[in-house]
Amino acid sequence: MTCRQCHKDVEVDSSYCRFCGAAVEGSTTPPRLLRRLPAEGKIAGVCAGVAEYFNVDVTLVRLAWVALSIVPGLLLGGVLAYAVAWLLIPEAAGMRTTYAGKRLTRSASNKKVAGVCGGLAEYLGVDATVVRGVWVVLSIYPGAVIGGIVAYLIAWLVIPSTDSVLTPVSSPA
Repeated sequence: MTCRQCHKDVEVDSSYCRFCGAAVEGSTTPPRLLRRLPAEGKIAGVCAGVAEYFNVDVTLVRLAWVALSIVPGLLLGGVLAYAVAWLLIPEAAGMRTTYAGKRLTRSASNKKVAGVCGGLAEYLGVDATVVRGVWVVLSIYPGAVIGGIVAYLIAWLVIPSTDSVLTPVSSPA
């Protein structure tokens, strides 16, 4: 097959030209659309829609949104950005998330307080003691013990427990 735009050879099963990015004629893959998923969301489904668009765990998107809202000291800016995204991103009625990858959850079996560090350790595939130690060092090092506690509380609220996350069930073939 030849790309109509740059006239280079493209693989037969490609939807887009790897040289210029143009859609290949006859491709059956529809373009991905960024949509809000209110049924999957906590507030308006903005983070769930972004997670669906990039095919990542919605918890990671929520944590990134909160972190990027707090770290520069612009919590109001993060809330305002969410409100603007809520207004600008159209709603996907009736659509459910299809992400089936590894999910970040709070650990039910390896916890000291709420299972945040245990869940991070399970997600990263490391020992929970290492995660707890890094959390404490990062909280104490810059003199931000209160920030570390606040970050833990936010993670406790944002990261779902293992019990609340439904795992996909495969049907017998």
